Amino acid sequence: MKTKVLLLTILFGSVLLLSAQEYQPQIGFSTENGSKTNFKKNKASDNMFISIAGAANVLLGDLNGDADFGDRIAPSGAISVGKWYNPYMAFRLQVNGGLMNNFSDGNKQEFQWINPHADIMWDVTNFWAPYKEAKVFHFIPFVGLGYGVRAGATVDNISYPRSESLTANLGAQLSFRLSKRVDLFLEGQYVLVGDHWNRTYTDKHEYDRPVQALLGLNFNLGRKEFEVIEPMDYALLNDLNSQINALRDRNSELEKRPEYCPECPPQIAPPPAKETLNNVVYFRLNSAKIDKNQEINIFNTSEFAKKNGSPIKLVGYADRKTGNPDYNKGISERRARAVAKQLIDKYGISSNNISIEWKGDEIQPYSENAWNRVVIMNTNE
Repeated sequence: MKTKVLLLTILFGSVLLLSAQEYQPQIGFSTENGSKTNFKKNKASDNMFISIAGAANVLLGDLNGDADFGDRIAPSGAISVGKWYNPYMAFRLQVNGGLMNNFSDGNKQEFQWINPHADIMWDVTNFWAPYKEAKVFHFIPFVGLGYGVRAGATVDNISYPRSESLTANLGAQLSFRLSKRVDLFLEGQYVLVGDHWNRTYTDKHEYDRPVQALLGLNFNLGRKEFEVIEPMDYALLNDLNSQINALRDRNSELEKRPEYCPECPPQIAPPPAKETLNNVVYFRLNSAKIDKNQEINIFNTSEFAKKNGSPIKLVGYADRKTGNPDYNKGISERRARAVAKQLIDKYGISSNNISIEWKGDEIQPYSENAWNRVVIMNTNE
């Protein structure tokens, strides 16, 4: 018995270890499987839940095989509290308890029991499918360890002492969304307890096996949804780094040229050209939110406009390979207006000094598709 308990403990520890390893940051997208998506770490108060359920149980023990199934059913219940650490892995504390029926020599005996246990829950639906907070159905298997107590009783003038045993709990839950805060669930649970649970020892089974069917409500607390971390556009970063390196090489070549050429005729300097500044703000896929690393471009444009009294023209674009023309027209407008709002609210540029256009995907200013998720800023004296 001690050996089997040790093996169950090792199994439970392995599940905990695997769950911790699976949550290591990884590059992913919200359109891919949840297991391939990286989510922001939630707060301690987020994604909590409390569950309450009514249940019916049957004890599969050594002496119960010949009893009618209906006579073996007894009422019970459960209450749980837990937390989802990501969309597909949760930790739960549950307490089950109630009445349980036992049969000895054909005589029905009732006894009270309670079984607190800790479970690891795995949302298979969110793990294998793209994450979506508003999914209606979830299939959630679980495994756990606990401690079961059967109350003592006196039956036919025979006193039976209280019985205690470590338990191994496993099962699955079918969850149905009723609203953002409430889910209806149906849960089946299979429990392994010591052979003495039904007040007798035999060589027929090493364990007694209570089986439960639960129906209840799950109440979600705190923030329910998980925020997807969108990956950095490494192709764009690599291209910008290549352009910087090319400019450095050209600078090195220019430094090798002589500062003065006596054979060259004097050149008449052309009239100074009007100063202009072209700058860009890149956006992520399906987003009109300005990233922190793009704000420096908006700041430089605002400083240039203030110094030279230049008007600013903003033109928004969208990439052609994503969405449709109507949607892309709309998101290019939102991108342009987002840049205009920051120029006005954060850097004090007058709205009379800003003009806005949006082209959708009609025009693609760049050959690289991802670069066309952009607002181009142009200043002229």
